[in-house]
Amino acid sequence: MQALIEDFLQYLRHERGQALHTQRTYAGLLQQFTAWAGRQGLAAWEQVELRHLTRYLQQERERRLAHEPQDSPRRLSSESVYLEIAALRAFYRYAEEAKLLPHNIAEHLSLPRRWKRLPKSLSNAEIEALLQPDPVRTPRHLCDTAILELAYASGLRRAELCALRLEQLHLEAGYIHVIGKGNKERVVPLGTPAVVALKHYLDAGRPQLVRPRSPANVFLTTRGSAFAPITLWQRIKTRARRAGIVRNITPHMLRHSFATHLLEHGADLRVIQELLGHTDISTTEVYTHVTGNRLRDIHRKFHPRQ
Repeated sequence: MQALIEDFLQYLRHERGQALHTQRTYAGLLQQFTAWAGRQGLAAWEQVELRHLTRYLQQERERRLAHEPQDSPRRLSSESVYLEIAALRAFYRYAEEAKLLPHNIAEHLSLPRRWKRLPKSLSNAEIEALLQPDPVRTPRHLCDTAILELAYASGLRRAELCALRLEQLHLEAGYIHVIGKGNKERVVPLGTPAVVALKHYLDAGRPQLVRPRSPANVFLTTRGSAFAPITLWQRIKTRARRAGIVRNITPHMLRHSFATHLLEHGADLRVIQELLGHTDISTTEVYTHVTGNRLRDIHRKFHPRQ
């Protein structure tokens, strides 16, 4: 069973160009299922039937969360079950198309309704505080400033910031070339503050961070290596605390701020979809709920007849 999972992961990696995070997630979920199947006496994928999948998923829906007390009512979230079903459906679709299994028994598994979390964004005042010029001009601080300006100016994902390479910068023309999820490419324009911050960093900061074995990534740590996603975000959170922002900053908050503020200032939703690199417009439409809530709050606060 493991060999077929490896074939599927190779397919995701080389033919679909799926992000490493997606590959790891699917691998973990499929291995979790095969472990369960082994306990049921199922030694091969050909032995698995739809009734086994539905029984497994039912047990998952009722599974108590790890580290929770025995009497805890908390169970696995619908979001987690959604991912498990998505992994099984993707795996079986691949196996049938590649003629590795005779039937796609997972095609009739219904996905639970996903609860859309409304994205949290920073206020205009918080953005202004976060992007205030740092009086310290060390290479590390120039790097942090460039990361923040670029993140807010472009809406890049955290992984895209980490992976951005020098050849993707076109600062004289005022844009960057981004390679996003699934190796999909897009062009994102930049404003003057982001271009200026990047030029300062490239001229006075990055040359001092480069080591003999440094990669061509734009942003480098003090050891001259590319940023790991968690390291980059810790740097942003540190800068946020120094700016007096007390609430917890999440990895996507600058990206959400970019999209929300564009929409609030009249940008077309299709344009925002293109800038964010969303395949489906429904993913971008969540921002209309955010701005709608904010407009309602403003109306209640300032309209004289409330």
